[in-house]
Amino acid sequence: MQRWKIVNISYNFTENKEEVAFSYRVTSPNAYARLMMNSDGFLKLFTWNPTTSDWNLFWLLSAEECNIYPSCNPTYTYCDMNKTPRCSCIKGFEPGDRDNSFTECLRKTQLSCRGDGFFMLTKVKLPNTFGAVVDKRIGLKECEERCINNCNCTAFANTNLENGGSGCVMWTRELNDIRTFVDAGQDLYVR
Repeated sequence: MQRWKIVNISYNFTENKEEVAFSYRVTSPNAYARLMMNSDGFLKLFTWNPTTSDWNLFWLLSAEECNIYPSCNPTYTYCDMNKTPRCSCIKGFEPGDRDNSFTECLRKTQLSCRGDGFFMLTKVKLPNTFGAVVDKRIGLKECEERCINNCNCTAFANTNLENGGSGCVMWTRELNDIRTFVDAGQDLYVR
């Protein structure tokens, strides 16, 4: 447990096997504060200034760039915190513009449906599942067979990683919101 006090605010952060918790308390009856989490991943603490009748930003904590949705705007990209620039096209895709500004990533070769193969991205957060199909009853091999036989299938992965993996999730739309991890994550098979 960590405790610290700044101005009229007392903070408490707890991290152990049972919980991870953060709390704060305004210690002066004449001071006001508000903690706000934005949809862009920023945690902001504001304090009230009675002189100006306005909220002042006291401190700001930002999320990792790859955790902010969408970290890499075009489809068929992934975000890697260990690279500069952070966004790259998935293998088999290339920037559609000459200045590599990643307004789009395009396939290097068009799909032929039945003769296509898969490239494995390892240790990733799986893409946005909008439009994905899940079948928890089948394994990875059958998942691959279903994907290869569905010309609209763009990628597949296991849904459950325990005991060697099971279940199937297949994407039939463009892939976005993928990020890499150093030590964890799942395998994604991209067509």
